[in-house]
Amino acid sequence: MGRELESGDSNTQSLCPECFCKIPARRVMKGQDVYLVKSCPNHGESSTLVWRGAPSLSEWFRPKIPYVNPIPNTGAQRGCPFDCGLCAGHRQQTCTALLEITGRCNLNCAYCFADASTKPSPDPVLSVIRDWYQTLLSSGGACNIQLSGGEPTMRDDLPKIVALGRSMGFKFIQLNTNGLRIAHDRSYLIALKEAGLSSVFLQFDGVSDQIYMKLRGREILNAKLEAIENCGEVGLGVVLVPTLVPGVNTGAIGAIIRFAAENLNVVRGVHFQPVSYFGRYPSKPLDEQRLTLPELMAMIEIQTSGAIRMENFNPPGCENSMCSFHGSFVLMPDGDLVPLTRRGSFKRSMAPEKAEDGAFKTRKFVATNWSKSGSAGYTQGDAGISFGPWDTLLERSRTHMLCVSAMAFQDIWNLDVERLKDCCIHVVGESGRIVPFCAYNLTSSDGSFLYRGRHIR
Repeated sequence: MGRELESGDSNTQSLCPECFCKIPARRVMKGQDVYLVKSCPNHGESSTLVWRGAPSLSEWFRPKIPYVNPIPNTGAQRGCPFDCGLCAGHRQQTCTALLEITGRCNLNCAYCFADASTKPSPDPVLSVIRDWYQTLLSSGGACNIQLSGGEPTMRDDLPKIVALGRSMGFKFIQLNTNGLRIAHDRSYLIALKEAGLSSVFLQFDGVSDQIYMKLRGREILNAKLEAIENCGEVGLGVVLVPTLVPGVNTGAIGAIIRFAAENLNVVRGVHFQPVSYFGRYPSKPLDEQRLTLPELMAMIEIQTSGAIRMENFNPPGCENSMCSFHGSFVLMPDGDLVPLTRRGSFKRSMAPEKAEDGAFKTRKFVATNWSKSGSAGYTQGDAGISFGPWDTLLERSRTHMLCVSAMAFQDIWNLDVERLKDCCIHVVGESGRIVPFCAYNLTSSDGSFLYRGRHIR
């Protein structure tokens, strides 16, 4: 069907969607597109689109020196992804750890990683959550925390969970929420802020209720807007998180970015998540139902009329190059978005960066830029001299910076074990093990999870 990638790592491994057995796989190019081709002795060969269009995957690739975990929590016996804990074979530190503090939810979304609220287990008690925090500290130190679920605001004691994490040394704690409770319960939001909450990671799929009806089953745009307004009033920064589903809201990408730019007093960024087919939607998608990173970058350029260009995005320094992109922009008084990032400045010939250095920089960037903007920083009066337009750019980079990024999660159909080994977004599972996000959420073709809801497979 095509040719194998010219880079030396076209061969990898994956899992069979039918039986979860580990099988060989290879990345194959067809024009500029890349497919993951794998073959199971029991269920035959399958092919899944993983990269479509420019820039080519070989251009985009960013080399890293793998991190060697000095304190693995589990032994490497069956091989990735069956030994997560993390094992000695994992090649990156934890940048962000998700703690799933409830399985309950007040929505029933068409797309849900957790298949939340179907048959929720009892909420973990505070002593268990304390153990989760301690596991992270013992496994590499304080990282960024995201409190997730289910819908974490279903818990009345959520402020205590935030305060507990802060007391144990976690400086950046973010709430992953649909926003419904914080839209109408300001006292609850104030309690979260006072407990030490740093940021709100808000489900935000578009600026029309037609989109929410299709994806979330309810008209909830007004609740989203009220949640953002309340966060601004109590001093919490918001990151908008759209789940992008082809044919549903991929035409709303530009509108979401414009909305973010118009609300930079509260909104710190937009973090797009192209739909992955696991959790509540484990069926194999057609190639047309996939949205790959280069396609998303092209859509952003088109739908912002070139205000944001593909060349303004860089590959990640933390996770695998195939997993994400990011760019930073400053909104100027005349409405222009000035890019602070440009791929032309990234030299593929540069010496590979240590993976742990990329993780440190990412943790610091997220903690600094996804929180509410502050007044500290360089101003013209600090030095008593003027640099003309540079003064404005420097000043507004503190108060009017917009981060635009995306994360392409893996499902059972496009799982690439080499990518998974580089994962820096981890879930502390019910058993207390630290599991890469995509492995934790992997769903077979019959809807069975590899890790979620299991103490060990």
